[in-house]
Amino acid sequence: MTSPTPPADALTYEVCELIGTVVARYHEEYEEAAAQYSLTGAQARVLALLAREPMPMRRIALKLKCEPSNVTGIVDRLATRGLVERRTDPEDRRVKLAAATEEGTATAARLRESLNFAREPLAGLSTEERTALRDLLRRMLGEAH
Repeated sequence: MTSPTPPADALTYEVCELIGTVVARYHEEYEEAAAQYSLTGAQARVLALLAREPMPMRRIALKLKCEPSNVTGIVDRLATRGLVERRTDPEDRRVKLAAATEEGTATAARLRESLNFAREPLAGLSTEERTALRDLLRRMLGEAH
């Protein structure tokens, strides 16, 4: 049996509010940056994922915490613009992968470079502070290093 969650104290509430503010500002800037490339925020997020590596629709949906049918529509719109293509998975020919095209990868890189909100405040932190922040966030999310 798991132990009950302890009641939140004032510091916990403040940290949660600050995290919420950071996330809201990031999403606002992300939407604005995406619009500069005539993309929605969701399209930009899918493109950013696919610029790192090709992946099946189901995995994209899991990462974005949305329905696979939503991802299909987003990928269709990105493919129409020549930013994404569908490929057969070389390891399992039954599986289709979505992958960023060369133009899609370049667009994702330009979009990422235009995001200043997180980069500017983080630049004021030392490498050790940024590392500690990263490690704490990973720990909060239950992720391994």
